Amino acid sequence: MTELFSNENIFLNATVSNRNEAIEQAGQALVSSGAVTDAYIQAMKDREEVVSTFMGNGLAIPHGTDEAKTSVLKSGLTLLQIPNGIDWDGEEVKVVVGIAGKDGEHLDLLSKIAITFSEEENVDRIVNASSAEEIKQVFEEAEA
Repeated sequence: MTELFSNENIFLNATVSNRNEAIEQAGQALVSSGAVTDAYIQAMKDREEVVSTFMGNGLAIPHGTDEAKTSVLKSGLTLLQIPNGIDWDGEEVKVVVGIAGKDGEHLDLLSKIAITFSEEENVDRIVNASSAEEIKQVFEEAEA
């Protein structure tokens, strides 16, 4: 999974003021990395209107709707670290992981991310990390 996290797609101390900005920044990073088309960003927002992608422990995992499968060119991940937190439907979010999975891969990715974030210690390490390498290391250790 960590091979999908390029350093360019990990944003430390991201400055976003709300859920929509976070989704746009995460979506734009997926577009820039060639994982998805522009249409996927709207699909991420559409998904959020149907069901919140807040997962607990300060984590949200915005991803597109099932109808957006054609907008996914390859699997990709992006991470926004937001140490000050933002409001996400009444919940505080400090980490946003934008996700695009090709051919059903998103379910496996969602599962691995959820496992990593099930440990408070991992959440703290990611929120307080000062480099992309530190963040990737947390995921690698959780996968081991």
